[in-house]
Amino acid sequence: MTSASALAFAPPLSLTGMRLSPLLRGDLDFHGTNGKFSSHGWHPFPAKFPPQLPGLFIEKLTRPGDLVLDPMMGSGTALVEAVRLDRRAAGCDIDPLALLIAEAKLSPIPVAKAVEIGFRVIESAKDALARRRRELKKNLQNQFDTPSRAFVDYWFLPETQLELAALLSEIRRIKPPKVRRFFEVAFSSTIIAKSGGVSLARDLAHTRPHKVNGKPPPSAFSVFLRRIGSMVSGGESSFRADSKLRQANATTTGMPDNCADIVVTSPPYANNAIDYMRAHKFALVWLGYPIGDLSVLRSKYIGHDSVKGGNPTLSSLPKKCEDILVALGAVDEKKAAALRRYFFEMSQVIWEMRRVLKRNAAAVIVVGSSVLRGMDVETHNCLAAIGEEAGLELAGIGVRHLDRDRRMMPARWDKGAHTQIEKRMHDEFVIGLVKVK
Repeated sequence: MTSASALAFAPPLSLTGMRLSPLLRGDLDFHGTNGKFSSHGWHPFPAKFPPQLPGLFIEKLTRPGDLVLDPMMGSGTALVEAVRLDRRAAGCDIDPLALLIAEAKLSPIPVAKAVEIGFRVIESAKDALARRRRELKKNLQNQFDTPSRAFVDYWFLPETQLELAALLSEIRRIKPPKVRRFFEVAFSSTIIAKSGGVSLARDLAHTRPHKVNGKPPPSAFSVFLRRIGSMVSGGESSFRADSKLRQANATTTGMPDNCADIVVTSPPYANNAIDYMRAHKFALVWLGYPIGDLSVLRSKYIGHDSVKGGNPTLSSLPKKCEDILVALGAVDEKKAAALRRYFFEMSQVIWEMRRVLKRNAAAVIVVGSSVLRGMDVETHNCLAAIGEEAGLELAGIGVRHLDRDRRMMPARWDKGAHTQIEKRMHDEFVIGLVKVK
């Protein structure tokens, strides 16, 4: 599959393009493979690509010691694969939870040490709850501002709050940051879980929480212990990470010019189809982030459905994008304005990729399309056109078919319903671009 500009009369591909093109035509599904080896399964994260996908392009298109950049790193899947393959890794994200997870996954601790400290944290937390219950209650009252307190009281039962507060108090006593991050990730995944979890929300991992008033949440202590067990079950991680992570927007990575040997990344869906912050705030509020601040941060995400931010209407986009926007605008002007913002911001991201890539290096962008008002907005073809306009060579667009039973996608509870989000999230597209000059 190619964009409209990649016609039969296109010039021959560069050497890198010729190496990339057959990879894009190969099997990119990776169904039936294990995606939880090493530190990959430490924390649920929606729409996370299987590690074998970035691993394929990193292994085939780079050499040991090369720099792999993921400017929208999420939970760090591509970066873990980079360091496992003896490459250097650099990543950016503005989501504080994504940064925490990626940092922890890239700094694994010995299994025996994790188990020993984990048992100690749980026993100390249980003891604190038994002996200092009144003190924990008092500290809880002072832990949150008013909006955050209202949020916590709505989603967490009083006893669960005390258990979480006791665990968090013990985790904060851990001195080495590398070790503390491991247990903060275990704490977060005690709340944000694919099945279960200790809040009153149903299936937070799918980012569409619904309160279940009759739900009896399990003990936070027991879930925390299971999470530690799950995190160490991947075995000892033997890699030594050479990585540099930044809390930065993908449009302004802060990376030097011509430094990256490959970019491998997966942008958000357009128009906020997967709202990461709706779930992440359940853990982040406990980790010290006020709800109000998280709402402001959410509005800065690429793919957010707001039409505010910058003035994208004054920026030109490729004809493919403009045609899609005109057609959508005839049906829904607000959605078209939000989609314009997405294309504009992704244009900035792609230009930033071009700046940081070395000559003859590839950018691999894994993206899903969106159906808005019944219209497929062809995100993959639009981003490919933006890439070509930025002076990058289009090596091709691969297709991968999603395994919805294993991939963390928004769930539908009514099994007889077929929502728009169900209809559009069956395929992903892998765009291959090359910086030829």
